[in-house]
Amino acid sequence: MTSVEAAAAREAAEKTGVTIRELREVHEFEDVYRLYDDIWHPDPRNAPVPVELMIAFAHAGGYVAGAYEGDRLVGASVGFRAADRTLHSHVTGAAIGRGIGYALKLHQRAWCLERGLVRVTWTFDPLVRRNARFNLVKLGARPERYLEDFYGVMADAINEGDASDRLLAVWRLTEPPPEAAAGPYTWGVDVDGARPVVGRTDGVVVLVETPYDIETLRREDPEAARAWRLVVREVLGGLMGSGARVTGFTEDGEYVLEKS
Repeated sequence: MTSVEAAAAREAAEKTGVTIRELREVHEFEDVYRLYDDIWHPDPRNAPVPVELMIAFAHAGGYVAGAYEGDRLVGASVGFRAADRTLHSHVTGAAIGRGIGYALKLHQRAWCLERGLVRVTWTFDPLVRRNARFNLVKLGARPERYLEDFYGVMADAINEGDASDRLLAVWRLTEPPPEAAAGPYTWGVDVDGARPVVGRTDGVVVLVETPYDIETLRREDPEAARAWRLVVREVLGGLMGSGARVTGFTEDGEYVLEKS
């Protein structure tokens, strides 16, 4: 790792009280499998990443790392190398609210730069507001494609019953992220109570609202959750498909899109 990036990664890990390292042994990969099982509670046929695949990724020069609090695994990230000097970060999971995920991403960043990789990509659900804020604001990644029902049916406690639409996040490690476009704004999607409201998309800069907590909404009001999926797919996906760029994410939970 480069000295500056490695130091930043170590500092972030120390703040959370964890040690982050690459994983090599079968029992370590089994720990990751159990951690992911505790986070997502998937159907056994729908595990986020099987142990055998982690073994293969690590053996082939991919990224498999874990965050340890003493001897206990509290976060892990699994990725594989892709085209154009890119790491695709397939799965990252950690205890929420402690900064472990951020420390893992900084470790991942330093690992990539040491190996001459300049981009990290991953997918995330555009409706999960906390992930959007983390990816766009905390890390400075930017969504570059809207992927409709990307994984098909996902049988786990978080995603079950919803289409698996995703945004492809691109984290350019050697470039600063673009600044969020300034107003005036038009609201492509707004909110009324728990439901989305389709607005206007004819402005140069368009805001697309997200639900406050889509995971709770899926359990308590599945119809409203489905409405959010379809409306955000139509407006956010439609704008991105027409060439609009996502340049930021507001404190109120809105994607900022700028048309060419």
